[in-house]
Amino acid sequence: MGHTTILAFSTPLFVFLIILEMVFYRLHPDENASGYTVRDTATSVTIGLGSIVVDVVYKTAALAVFVGLYELTPLRIEVTWVTFPLILLAQDFCYYWMHREHHLVRILWASHVVHHSSRQYNFTTAGRLPWTGFTGPIFYIPLALAGVPPQAILLCSGINLISQFWLHTDRIGRLPRFIEGVFNTPSNHRVHHASQGGYLDRNFGGILMVWDRLFGTWAQETERPEYGLTKNINTHNPLRVLSHEYAAIGRDLARATRWQDRVRHLVGRPGWQPARTADAQPLPPVQAPPVSGSPAPAVPAEAQPPA
Repeated sequence: MGHTTILAFSTPLFVFLIILEMVFYRLHPDENASGYTVRDTATSVTIGLGSIVVDVVYKTAALAVFVGLYELTPLRIEVTWVTFPLILLAQDFCYYWMHREHHLVRILWASHVVHHSSRQYNFTTAGRLPWTGFTGPIFYIPLALAGVPPQAILLCSGINLISQFWLHTDRIGRLPRFIEGVFNTPSNHRVHHASQGGYLDRNFGGILMVWDRLFGTWAQETERPEYGLTKNINTHNPLRVLSHEYAAIGRDLARATRWQDRVRHLVGRPGWQPARTADAQPLPPVQAPPVSGSPAPAVPAEAQPPA
């Protein structure tokens, strides 16, 4: 399988780059950079190793689905030196929407939140991937229906994934404007991992930033990012990191009293909570009677009784 082969051959390079970055931090400490901590690094590595195992299962299932859809469609796109860059471009377009929806739909965010859970930002963060990534391949179904060979879809997915490894570092500054405007870079991706309000839900692109510019989700790095979640979970237990948002969804579903609220807890935006009911609203303050000789306070039209 092309996707798995790419990851297998890339792993030694990733390990070398992680060690190199660690040494660089040790020789050139920078209090403004994210750096490494033992517990956070151990958590990222543990989650990353586990994700490699489960990813094989998900990609095998995805391949079976893509093969079935590919056999059903009459369309065929031959993979050549000319068409392959276009297939990769189409895959990156689908990746943008997959990534974006995994930030905006809570049940999808429950999986993707794992990648954003670290308050450090270094090469090991790139490997902090979910163990419940079965929802990702759904967004590549249009490629199979368009006649893209299933192996080509997974190959492009692997290329997209490994191309993002080098983005997870504080030690590479902003690149020339043209590169920053077209491609995903460490600066662009630091914005994506930041938890400040102005940086939230920005820069979803995988290889290219042109999709974010087209659809209004691009933001430039200005202030120093603060990494992690808007509400950090403060744990290095890999199982808790992997499951904490699913547990939070379960609690919200148990408390919900209406079916529409249960649905919103699943498919609404992360952080959504139902509005307080009318009978739970605090009563308006009682106004004191007007002083003798002063006009009575005007009653708002919406508060006046019907005639």
